[in-house]
Amino acid sequence: MISRIFLFVATNFAVLLLFSVVSAIFGVNPAQIGGLLVMAFVFGFGSSLFSLMISKWVAKRSTGAQVIQSPRDETEAWLVATVQRQAQAAGIKMPEVAIYDAPEINAFATGPSRNSSLVAVSTGLLRAMDRDEAEAVLGHEVSHVANGDMVTMALLQGVLNTFVLLISRLVGRVIDGYLGNRDGYGLGYWISVVVLDMVFGLFATMIAMWFSRRREFRADAGAAELTGKQKMIAALERLAQNAGQSTLPKQIAAFGISGGGIGGGLRSLLSSHPPLEERIAALRNANPSTGNVRQGVVA
Repeated sequence: MISRIFLFVATNFAVLLLFSVVSAIFGVNPAQIGGLLVMAFVFGFGSSLFSLMISKWVAKRSTGAQVIQSPRDETEAWLVATVQRQAQAAGIKMPEVAIYDAPEINAFATGPSRNSSLVAVSTGLLRAMDRDEAEAVLGHEVSHVANGDMVTMALLQGVLNTFVLLISRLVGRVIDGYLGNRDGYGLGYWISVVVLDMVFGLFATMIAMWFSRRREFRADAGAAELTGKQKMIAALERLAQNAGQSTLPKQIAAFGISGGGIGGGLRSLLSSHPPLEERIAALRNANPSTGNVRQGVVA
């Protein structure tokens, strides 16, 4: 919890600092752009929070996930019982448990809060993993929920969205003024806004993906605490052996257990997941008495 609060406060501070620097460079009086700030906040946070509130509905519709209302066979009964046991150990309300049809080994968790969440596994995972490995994957997803990762990600994205909207339009007005448009909303403004939205959006995505990679280490450590370190290592090794392209829709791909973590340079900075070999190494180097890994601590 403390780490999430620190991240949120630090991100806000960084945005305010950058806003102050940009205002000073371009000679803009912040008191004169109150309307722009309100617009950026409403649209920046509004879109992020709205996406969070409908995340379970979107996930079910986009993946075709079928929630297990009443287990129809032994596998479904085991899934529900395992998630229920892990949720109790993690101190959260029982998530909805679902299965979606996909060939790859994958699973995801989503939902607007710790006590209103969804954990779903692919049919590919059920075919390829044994019970110990599948149990570890479920522990990974339950840990995402217990850590409040979906909410934290939405808050961080809201701050970043606000930053992108505000700074790009602020700079666009100044550039258009230099081009001779007194009202600051001429052609130069709109061209500048489009370009700056893309540039600042790229940097915002890098920040969000950096956080996403850190939370994967924490969820792995949480799964190790819930199910045992060796089970989680075995699950990640199975993923590495059967690595394939994720079929999860873009809006929930970052919440899957596999995805990204491939390539270097810019591609690695835009990846939502660390390389599997790094995740395995982090677990192997974890302190078994605390569950800590070098990249982070379960919060």
